[in-house]
Amino acid sequence: MSAAYRLEFRGVTKTFATKKGRGEPLVAVRDVSVALSDGEVVSIIGPSGCGKSTLLNMGAGLDRPTAGQVFVDGDLVTKPNSHVAFMLQKDLLLPWRNILENVELGQEIQGASKSDRVKRGTELLARYHLGDFAQHYPHQLSGGMRQRAALARTMAMNPDVVLLDEPFSALDAQTKLVLQKDLAQVLWEEKKTALFITHDISEAVSLSDRVLVMSRRPGTIIREMIIEIPDRPDPFKRRRHPRMGEYVTELLGLLGIVDGTLEDERKADA
Repeated sequence: MSAAYRLEFRGVTKTFATKKGRGEPLVAVRDVSVALSDGEVVSIIGPSGCGKSTLLNMGAGLDRPTAGQVFVDGDLVTKPNSHVAFMLQKDLLLPWRNILENVELGQEIQGASKSDRVKRGTELLARYHLGDFAQHYPHQLSGGMRQRAALARTMAMNPDVVLLDEPFSALDAQTKLVLQKDLAQVLWEEKKTALFITHDISEAVSLSDRVLVMSRRPGTIIREMIIEIPDRPDPFKRRRHPRMGEYVTELLGLLGIVDGTLEDERKADA
């Protein structure tokens, strides 16, 4: 295990072949090097299609880089592993399983005993204000409650690294703020390392130790911003800090949104 980093991308490039081999291959990301220390939360922002989700897929072992390497806890990533958990935009709860059974799923795959799964799942559901809904089914819950259950399922696996691909983008503003605080607190208290993708600049600043800005495709890191605001476990406090607006304004300028040169895109990345 590397003493330095929990998650590391070393000179990573990812190229996709075009359909039926016609035309030039698509370079999604090029020569990306990023390293996350233990307990660090890093957000990535950038225009749609710049390869943010591609990076997460490689970090999770769902895809292999064309060039370069990805490491988790110093081990080369070649396939999915139990050290990493991935939370997506959609909750993807199984409709035939109740909420507790959904939260248990990752542990079940890992081979944990039924008693351990129930204990961990019950504790997490209580923590995320879902204790009274353990026996309910996904269709009986609101969108925010389902996403909270998905967060509980992610954390139930007790991963070293958490990858989050715009997990709150489909929620209303109020529910999003509540879940941001839930996430911030659990990452801080359990000392988890997290790589977070978002289009919401304020979300990136309020949740992170660092924010990385990616260029248009082929995506590469064009700026690293260290967020020097206290109270990372409480994004509400961070949003009220005098420097919050400064960081957001600077990041908007880097993305070209201030002068209207960047479209407001919400499409999936390559």
